[in-house]
Amino acid sequence: MLQETTALQDPLTTGTARPWVLHVDLDQFIAAVEVLRHPELAGRPVVIGGRGDPTERAVVSTASYEARAFGVGSGMPMKIAARKLPDAVFLPVDAAAYEAASAVVMATLREQPGVVVEVLGWDEAFLGVVTDDPESVARRVQAAVLAATGLHCSVGIGDNKVRAKIATGFGKPAGSYRLTADTWFPVMGERPTRELWGVGAKVSARLAGLGVRTVAELAAHPEAGLVAEFGPRMGPWYGGLGRGDGPGVVDDSPWVARGHSHETTYQQNLTTPEQVAEAIRVLAAAVAEDTEAEERPVVRLTLKVRYAPFVTKVYGGKLPEPTRDRDTVIAAALDLAVHRIEPGREVRLLGVRAEMALPTPTDPETRTPVRGRW
Repeated sequence: MLQETTALQDPLTTGTARPWVLHVDLDQFIAAVEVLRHPELAGRPVVIGGRGDPTERAVVSTASYEARAFGVGSGMPMKIAARKLPDAVFLPVDAAAYEAASAVVMATLREQPGVVVEVLGWDEAFLGVVTDDPESVARRVQAAVLAATGLHCSVGIGDNKVRAKIATGFGKPAGSYRLTADTWFPVMGERPTRELWGVGAKVSARLAGLGVRTVAELAAHPEAGLVAEFGPRMGPWYGGLGRGDGPGVVDDSPWVARGHSHETTYQQNLTTPEQVAEAIRVLAAAVAEDTEAEERPVVRLTLKVRYAPFVTKVYGGKLPEPTRDRDTVIAAALDLAVHRIEPGREVRLLGVRAEMALPTPTDPETRTPVRGRW
């Protein structure tokens, strides 16, 4: 193993080496952790969500590949997952176990020679490396993670973060794929915009309204039209996504939380304004406690509402001025609820998110673009 590792390091110092970005993504991470804990579940359809009871109101956090084959996926109500796959194994979410497994993975990545690690979440990270053989680095990383944790990962290889992130999907499961400026349009050009990182169903529908349905059409669309539809910041950003543009520098500085959120799915619908107000008060107090610990002022609040039977709306607003005061945060959340929640509609889920001022300005050319949780 020592000889192999030394040989794989050689490209990092050759004269033809160049910078690469690798996106490491753990395959079916939560499900894989559960299978490691319960080996008898290997090969069986496993669904993780809520308290593991498919008769309760909760959504799927993740599903094993065997369950995904039957149409079960993240964000699906557990009850629907049970109807699709009644013989699946349903398990509760165990965040502590996933955090522990993630910590070992990230420590293993940081031990790899010649790489810079930027953590994106429990199950993914960017690696920056200078080499003339990024595939060998990918294989080395995959082997190290598997040896340390028993978990498989896929690796996307790109000349920037956007292309590396998208490349990972082509390498799943447990493989690698390279996507660069030279191959971007042959690979992505005729694909729907929905396949771009950061383009969801709503944005792709708005793009379709502009006559933009494919990645190549987005890249060719006049920027003025995108600015008119999405604004001066997001318009050019979406246009850049169509070309596969993105930051190429991996930043290993400690992650600074943009915000904190809490949400609850209620087993019985909230049917009165008083019930909704009390629920908002509880959630906003929890969020305010989190932001107080950060010692940074709250600048914006977002309210997530899921009306019965299953219609989700998100409402947000900037505060008149930044505040660290708990009572002010709670009052602002209640005011947002009063003015935005539709009267007379039963509510099955509520969430409150507070976004905070960043401690220092970030360089948009180096930091990974991060979309809001909601």
